[in-house]
Amino acid sequence: MADLCISKGHEVYGMVRRTSTSNDINFKHLLDKPKFHLVYGDSLDGFSIDTLVRNINPDYFVNFAAQSFVGCSWDIPEETFLAGAVGVLKCLEAIRKNSPNCRFYNAGSSEQFGDVVYCPQDEKHPFRPRSPYGAAKVAAQALVKVYRESYNLYAIQGMLFNHESERRGEEFVTRKITKGIGRIVRALQRSESFEPIKLGNLDAKRDWSHSQDFVEGVWRMLNQEKYREEVKIPKLWPKSLREYVLSSNETHTVREFIDIALKEAAIEGQWSGTGVDEKFISNGSVIVSVDPKFFRPAEVDILLGDSSLIRKELGWKPNISFENLVKRMVKNDLPHAKEAQGQE
Repeated sequence: MADLCISKGHEVYGMVRRTSTSNDINFKHLLDKPKFHLVYGDSLDGFSIDTLVRNINPDYFVNFAAQSFVGCSWDIPEETFLAGAVGVLKCLEAIRKNSPNCRFYNAGSSEQFGDVVYCPQDEKHPFRPRSPYGAAKVAAQALVKVYRESYNLYAIQGMLFNHESERRGEEFVTRKITKGIGRIVRALQRSESFEPIKLGNLDAKRDWSHSQDFVEGVWRMLNQEKYREEVKIPKLWPKSLREYVLSSNETHTVREFIDIALKEAAIEGQWSGTGVDEKFISNGSVIVSVDPKFFRPAEVDILLGDSSLIRKELGWKPNISFENLVKRMVKNDLPHAKEAQGQE
């Protein structure tokens, strides 16, 4: 999102929490850009958010802050809900008090649909979350609606289906797969033993897209009057602003993701067994195995989005296919194995 805004000529203030160890890998390339400014704050610290909004007086406020790992939300439900819902409330309050003309976007999620009642899921699908993470996002969307209608704010929350990229955190299943393949390729190159990639439900179906496509969708949501005639009069905002689904309109299993990733890494083999005994075996070695500890207490079996509305009204569409997304992530992680080999 920061890359996109800078490319459009905007100055970007990127808020991070103060920590004892640096975690700048995903924005390190921005630190020397004159239009990028790193600022410290925390969405749960109302004072810091209030101060930043007052001092910066932003045109846009894009909130991606959250405890964003769904699987972990059962382990730390309170933190997940505080960051995902109460933090949003503090952001809205800061905008209301200090910068009411600021346009606010909050990151929603397909996890809000949860225990789905029909496929594909569109903007009319009821919210039926099956995790503390999903529940937090539902609460946040209700707050965004309240502030939009109560204070005439340009405040929206998009419902984004799974979006990945080469910058994805390593605890998420997609990056866990591609990083694991890079590790295994390195071991194979050196004729070393290795641990298999251990995963949970291989049959879970997700609607995966590339984050690069989705941030363009977010940008269009934040500038709806450029695409929809009925949004041009600010006083009509509460009724005319829309909150859209972003999705690829395709669904693929975790197993399909693995198959494409292994093929891209030139690892041949076959699946064996069923359920918790299922494995992918290559030349007698187990590459992928199932570990029940990665099963969720309440699984969302299938997520498939219908983003027809934003495609029709705002002219958005994804440009990176599921297959190319997987290939890009694998290619990004394979060189690390080769570099590590050369350094040792």
